[in-house]
Amino acid sequence: MNSAVIHSVTDTAPEILRLDDVRVRFPVSNDWLGRPRGYAHALNGIDLQVRAGETLGIVGESGCGKSTLAQLLMGLVTPSSGALSWAPRADGQASSNVQIVFQDPQSSLDPRLPIWRIITEPLYARGHAPRAQMRAIAARVAAQVGIRPEYLDRFPHQFSGGQRQRIAIARALSSDPDIIVLDEPTSALDISVQAQILNLLAELQRARNLTYILISHNVSVVRHMADRVAVMYLGQIVELGSAAQVLDQPRHPYTRLLFEAVPRLGVPLHAEQMAAPTELPGNRRLPSGCFFRERCALCTAGCEKPQALLGETQQRVRCHVQG
Repeated sequence: MNSAVIHSVTDTAPEILRLDDVRVRFPVSNDWLGRPRGYAHALNGIDLQVRAGETLGIVGESGCGKSTLAQLLMGLVTPSSGALSWAPRADGQASSNVQIVFQDPQSSLDPRLPIWRIITEPLYARGHAPRAQMRAIAARVAAQVGIRPEYLDRFPHQFSGGQRQRIAIARALSSDPDIIVLDEPTSALDISVQAQILNLLAELQRARNLTYILISHNVSVVRHMADRVAVMYLGQIVELGSAAQVLDQPRHPYTRLLFEAVPRLGVPLHAEQMAAPTELPGNRRLPSGCFFRERCALCTAGCEKPQALLGETQQRVRCHVQG
């Protein structure tokens, strides 16, 4: 796997999706009248634009809201407030076709279905078509991901992990989606197979002008694939910018903490690279002011006020000290 970023999208690429102050909360319990006693605040004011043909990396520790953001884009949850708007397609319809490639290819493929039927599953969800037409589509897309046509009648258990992930990618491609969400697409694979899958995704992106949203804990994968990176903390984007700037010159204290804590051979982890000894704030009662201030060594009186995502287009940061 090459260490350089494989794909690059300029600021002039058209915007296909926009999120404005999007918030998502879930009721956690009800009283005897069925009224919510409280809420889990999963997303807390997301402002984001997705450009055609780019790879947008989403990083952050567990519980920061990455999965909820993916579910929102997939249409599995709706915003509690704020707006999510799609740019119109060439046919005049609003774009809303989002597919996903899951982390574990074995559990994400139906073991009862042959491969051709799995690949065309998104098409069946829209309505039935002649079997011959579906098989022809499956064969065409399978060839693009390196699956031979004579394998289309086989079942998932007859393939290796890397081949199953290729099948999952083919399934995502079959409906010609506007966005493909890549949810840790290589973490369940051997290291040599990881490189093959990442290079395949890059080749498909170049050939079909695909738009990816890459969710990953692996900084190396994000560096390899992403054009831009959004860093999430407790349901907010705390830093957003080009991959080179965010990964190599992070400005938010949490971003620096996150990347400096990645273990490196021969480099000891120093005390200043670790968060303050406090628990990660829960999302049932959100902190006042800056969400990160109780764990931040740079906290000042100004951090008691809510922070906005400010800065130039290339790099925006939710921190009045660094912004």
